[in-house]
Amino acid sequence: MASEDRDEDRDLLQAVLEALPAGALLQSPADEILAVNRRFARMFDLEGRVDLSRGAPMRPVVPLVRARFAPGYTAPGSPGEILARRPVHREAEIPLADGRVVRREVEPLRHGGTYLGALWFFTDITDRKRREHDLERDNVALTELARQRNAFTAAASHELRTPLTTVISFGELLVDPAFGTLTDQQRAFVDAIRRNGERMQRVIADLLFTTRMRATGPELEFGRVDVPDMLRDAVLESLCVPAGAPGPVFTVLRCSPGPPLRGDRHRLQHVLGNLLENAAKFTPPDGRITVTAAPRGEHWEIEVADTGIGIPEAAREEIFTGFVRAANARSGGYPGTGLGLAIGRTLVELHGGTLTAGGTEGEGAVFRVLLPVAGPPGAAEEDVP
Repeated sequence: MASEDRDEDRDLLQAVLEALPAGALLQSPADEILAVNRRFARMFDLEGRVDLSRGAPMRPVVPLVRARFAPGYTAPGSPGEILARRPVHREAEIPLADGRVVRREVEPLRHGGTYLGALWFFTDITDRKRREHDLERDNVALTELARQRNAFTAAASHELRTPLTTVISFGELLVDPAFGTLTDQQRAFVDAIRRNGERMQRVIADLLFTTRMRATGPELEFGRVDVPDMLRDAVLESLCVPAGAPGPVFTVLRCSPGPPLRGDRHRLQHVLGNLLENAAKFTPPDGRITVTAAPRGEHWEIEVADTGIGIPEAAREEIFTGFVRAANARSGGYPGTGLGLAIGRTLVELHGGTLTAGGTEGEGAVFRVLLPVAGPPGAAEEDVP
């Protein structure tokens, strides 16, 4: 009976570790493995390479884990810290050789003054670090922009953005039940205020970005870009109908597997977001947007096609000039400044690629992005962690 109880306790412990959203390993006071979950084994590619069963020694696991660390990285503490019974550095952020970043946490286990072992957590924080890095980079860029801005950017920032923020804020207050119930028509009016206010905010952002590009050029930070993952994020962000779009459209993503490319993911995703927003804006309700991507030799080829009004053949080059829009876009009453495509082509060309327009007027537009896998000539070997 006691043996059955022990087996149940082990099964329960294993189930708890498997349910954790992180790689976990339970270490005994004798530096042996008490339990380990599959997430830990997969994170460091340990399955089939080392004994991870209960009672197996920890020592053979250490070099295999350390082999996944980024070259040149030195973990805090002594070389044998992972086996230490009283770890000094309980938390550390560790870059891995494949570009991921994991946070390591150690919780020593004690009861009544007796050391019972340690519980190790390894959490993949790559996406969080990327977002933090993007935010930090944008904050630095905005600070530099504020220092260099001229009279035009000062006017655009203060004279337009400040009152626009007030308009949007009061529009949001109007839908608060505390201020009374709105009729359906009133709610539609408030929604129109919000949508057009957000549209104006995007226009201001494009104006500021264009001015900065002309003054100092965009700051690009090159790293490994997972193209399928980037496309998924861009499509998900575009699922909400943008201001000025006639209605919801059906979006399809078809992406073949392929190698990561060297580029600035933040800027490339901005380009794709603009292309998807344009496609939704010029496509009638219940239309279709198709995003396809596949490696072609030494390049990635990405296409964004729609079933909208299309682009006149004579305008397929000039629409990439700032503030220029095709005749059918102007006559059709579609909102826009003509800056998005100009910004997009500049960013793609800085990656050593091309951005072109095609399709058939009246049947739909096709934008094709061609990006070299190796990145532009002269790109640093590894600029982004």
